[in-house]
Amino acid sequence: MSDYVVAAVGEWNRRLFDQKIKNLKGNWYFSSSPEELSEILQVTSPRYLFFPHWRWIVPKNILDHYECVCFHMTDVPYGRGGSPLQNLIMRGHKNTVLTALQMEEGLDTGPVYFKKSLSLSGDAYEIYQRMAALSWDMILNFIEKEPRPSPQIGEPVIFKRRVSNDSKIPVGLDLEQVYDYIRMLDAPGYPPAFIEYGDLYLEFNKAELKGNELVASVKIRNKK
Repeated sequence: MSDYVVAAVGEWNRRLFDQKIKNLKGNWYFSSSPEELSEILQVTSPRYLFFPHWRWIVPKNILDHYECVCFHMTDVPYGRGGSPLQNLIMRGHKNTVLTALQMEEGLDTGPVYFKKSLSLSGDAYEIYQRMAALSWDMILNFIEKEPRPSPQIGEPVIFKRRVSNDSKIPVGLDLEQVYDYIRMLDAPGYPPAFIEYGDLYLEFNKAELKGNELVASVKIRNKK
């Protein structure tokens, strides 16, 4: 009986893990941090390590010893790198693909197992939940078929990982672009879109486009 590890952040990923493994063969482990992952690998040698939504660099010794699979929200080699959802929406994409690829030392440079279409509609939380469900469709495929990956083809386009200050809404955006800016950051654990007003931060979520109006919730707090 094989062992499998799923390493991911986000309560939606943990919830889905608990639902899915009820009907699956094998021994399943869930990790939400590098420390947990290290502890798990001390007691098991998994057939696959799956990374549906991970924020940390995986050490070389893990990549060299296990078949590690990440699920990246771009049509690689386009969109290698960090913050793929936000970078895609900022570039005007309405749809993308979720790519299952074998992890190696280079960021998102590994060979591809397969790709599936993914809509970018809704806020970030909705998209991440959609991505998580699609990731599990792929995970089931791995268990049943143990596919072999193929090298990436094409010219790489690298995405830059965003930081908290990048959540400030730029000046000069039109209404739809402001809507996209708010929704692409609207998920637990992500710094929300904001503007500055004197000594205050105005942070936005729950954005909706209604005709020629944008409606959103706002939280106002002191900079200090």
